[in-house]
This record gives sequence, C-alpha cells and structure tokens, in this order.
Amino acid sequence: MNESTKLIQNPIVYQVAAAGQSADAVACLGPIPYIARCLDDVEFPAEHRWIFPVVKFASAAGLAAAPRFPWLARLTAVMLTIYFSLAVGMHVRARDFRLNFAAASSFLVFDGFLAATGPRVAPAPAPEPER
Repeated sequence: MNESTKLIQNPIVYQVAAAGQSADAVACLGPIPYIARCLDDVEFPAEHRWIFPVVKFASAAGLAAAPRFPWLARLTAVMLTIYFSLAVGMHVRARDFRLNFAAASSFLVFDGFLAATGPRVAPAPAPEPER
C-alpha cells in the first residue's frame, strides 16, 4: 500500500470531510445567496431544495462514523460519488462550466477515492488464550 492510499484511508480524512459536509449543510439551510444562485443556474426546482441540508447532514454523520463503522463511511462515500456525479451532470446539462462545476468535479474525484479505498479498518483484537 502506498503512502497516498494510507493517507486517504485515514479516518481523520473522513472526519474532516464530515466537517465540510456539515458546514455545507448549514449553508444550504437558508440557503445562502451563493448556493441559491448555483441551484438557479442548474435550474434545480426551489420546492425540492429542502433535500440538500438533509442529504448533507446525513452524509456528514456517515463520514464521521469512519473510526467506529468503516463500512458506513465507505457506503456514504459511494453515495456521495453518485450525488456528485449527478451534480456534475446538472452543470454539464446547464452548460455551467464555472467554479461550481470545478468544485462538483473535485468532490466527485475526492469521494470517488474515498469510496474506492474505504477507511482504514482497525485489526481485530487477538482472541484470549484458553486456560
């Protein structure tokens, strides 16, 4: 296993990603004007925008679970890969190739790496010897 794989599998990386998802979820609550403008640019319906904070808070919880539930963190990374694939597709459909397209593409790649490698799993404790 090379060093970059070890880094991406570090549960701290998942927890930092969880913090980012939490911050994004808070920003989507309103949403802040920048996010509203981005959603307008890709023509996402206003009546369905309530889903973004829900998805982002749920994904933050799943990523933060990496040390205790690595399978959940990996599943969350797979789902985020799908989410960002859809986001990139919406930007392409809208011909919106500005900063938001680059951000969605970057998160697609990042979450794709998380999904492909999964978090490091702690080795199981050795069984106690029988007496």
